Amino acid sequence: MPRKSQAAQAAASWRLEGYAATLSAADRAAATQRAYRTDVELFVRWAGGLGVTGPRDVTMKVLRDYLAFMTARGDERTSIIRRRASLRSYFSWMVERGHLAESPAARLSAPRPNSRLPKIVVREQLENLLDEDWGEDEWATLDRAVCEVLYGAGLRVGELCGLDLASVDFAQGLVRVLGKGRKERIVPLHRRGLEAVRLWINDARDDVARDDSPPEALFYNRRGRRLGARDVRRILDNRVARGHIHPHALRHTYATHLLEGGADLRVVQELLGHESLTTTQIYTHVSKSRLQKVHRQTHPRG
Repeated sequence: MPRKSQAAQAAASWRLEGYAATLSAADRAAATQRAYRTDVELFVRWAGGLGVTGPRDVTMKVLRDYLAFMTARGDERTSIIRRRASLRSYFSWMVERGHLAESPAARLSAPRPNSRLPKIVVREQLENLLDEDWGEDEWATLDRAVCEVLYGAGLRVGELCGLDLASVDFAQGLVRVLGKGRKERIVPLHRRGLEAVRLWINDARDDVARDDSPPEALFYNRRGRRLGARDVRRILDNRVARGHIHPHALRHTYATHLLEGGADLRVVQELLGHESLTTTQIYTHVSKSRLQKVHRQTHPRG
């Protein structure tokens, strides 16, 4: 049989196009769809090197060997965990569609995620970031609005970039956010954050817009496109005089400060858009860790 025909048959046996169509029909976020499909494609390519030509040849041992391969290669645990989730999703879909009798990934375990506590921004660095004079041009106005919203509403970078003009309710002081899994939540934004966004809209946004700029987008980059994750990283890199601040660190800091201020854990869970309370509970450990550090540094017998 010609090699091209064999390759075509192998591709058809994995039914990746059908799986991708199901992900799209389920209205998964675009980034999630790309990640899941890419993860499965990488596995298919790796398995092909072992002579595995279709999903019926995949066993639990093959999948475990794949996880071991990624671990030995030095991949991050979080990446391995996500790929394991992608494979479980794919093989479950194969069973649901009747292409397999059972999923070889049903009982596939993954390495535990690192238990490192999230890094937060110290108050002095946060004050330097938010309170210094950045100037009054259009891009300074954008930068301030972006940083105020990231910290003031505790948004993920993707959530911030996805905001539209209609997402901000100035009268109520609320922001409508589309989070993971395309789940919508409403979060409050403090007065200074609202003022920064209003200033961007009234004094700068139209000046940097171009003919092909998306009219609904709240934030634009220097090309007139919707603001992207790299643009946000660049803003922080340019604005932080001493030390690097990752955009997600502002979200961690937001959650930690709320809990230190006495906010209920379930309220913080809802504000962050976490499905599981366990995910939010890590910030209680951050607060305890900081308290212990302060105690050791200041108590006479610390």
